[in-house]
Formats: sequence, C-alpha cells, structure tokens
Amino acid sequence: MKDSVLILSGGMDSVTLLYDQQQRIALAVTFDYGANHNAREIPYARLHCQRLGIEHIVIPLAFMGQYFESSLLQGADAIPEGHYADENMRSTVVPFRNGIMLSVAIGLAESRGLKHVMMANHGGDHTIYPDCRPEFVTAMSEAARTGTYPGITLLCPFTNLTKGQIAARGRELGIDYAETWSCYKGGEYHCGRCGTCVERREALAEAGIDDPTHYSQ
Repeated sequence: MKDSVLILSGGMDSVTLLYDQQQRIALAVTFDYGANHNAREIPYARLHCQRLGIEHIVIPLAFMGQYFESSLLQGADAIPEGHYADENMRSTVVPFRNGIMLSVAIGLAESRGLKHVMMANHGGDHTIYPDCRPEFVTAMSEAARTGTYPGITLLCPFTNLTKGQIAARGRELGIDYAETWSCYKGGEYHCGRCGTCVERREALAEAGIDDPTHYSQ
C-alpha cells in the first residue's frame, strides 16, 4: 500500500530507504535549503524516483540558507575535514534541519491522505546531529500523531543501524552507489576528506562494496 512520504536527499542512506520501501512510498520530497551540495544531490534523487516510478518534488527552503548558521551553508571552504567523531564536525549542523523538513513532510502527508513520513537517519548521525537521535524521532512522531487528524507517524527504520549496515542492504538491493552524492563541499567530485566522504568510504568498505566514487583526493 502506498501510504508514505519519504524525505529523499539523493545520498546513500535515503536512496537505500527509497529502494527498500518503494512499495509503500507514494511521494518523495527533496528539500533545497541552500547547502553546498544540494545541487549535486537533487539530480540523483530525481533519477531514482523516475527509475522507480515514484512521484518526486523539490521544495525550496531558501530561508534556512539565508538566516541559519552552519558551515554547510557557507561555501566549500568552510566545511571541516576529518571524521564525524571530531569535535569540529559540529559546525556542519544546520539548526533543527530535520525538524523543519519533517514538519513540511508531515503536512504533505496529511494533505495527500497518507499515514506515514519516512526519514533515513542512522546510528552514525547520533553523535553530531541531535535531530537524528532516537529520542528526537520518538518525540517528532508523537507530535505528528497528536497534531494531525489522521494521526500521522514517522517511520525511521535505519535509526539504530550503522551506515555500513545500510550500505550492505543497498548491496542486496542492487543499488549503484555511484548514483548517489555525499560530499558536503559540493564540488565536481567528492573531496574524499570531509566527514561525509570519510564516512562514505568506511561504510562501503564495511559492506564489502568496491567504492565506485570519484574522489578528488
């Protein structure tokens, strides 16, 4: 049954969730919020939805890029390099990004007569991003349930998985991860040094996938 809206970035995790849950996704929504890499991600999100015959829309959230503080919104040179465990990665947090996106997606779901909103947050996000943690998902799901007439809830099946486990699921599904984007710098190629690139390399290696990514370094 097609009963869900999926927040789809065009990255590894949300593309995997798209394929994993394609039978119940009625609509995929991508948000363009002014991040360096949005222009690199969006074409992949569109590509996979076209391939699966799933409706896809892009919603601009330009106010976030204009008013919010985050290195993700300040250009490629502002993005720190290193591992997500490093303290400097906190600068990539876009304040309450998932809360804002989920709120819009919940409104879409209610408008479309759908029952659920899906998000592909995962266990590797918990250290850096408070709006990816299990307690946040639980709280937002309860807010959606009580704040909508049909009692919409969140479905976030990757919350306690590692990115490597998600990549392993993608391998089972036959996903070509060359058709996804991770790098926060948003250049012509993945930089290979920022937190998302480091995490991407590690996840593909953990899943036993030959890395198809073109890195500049």
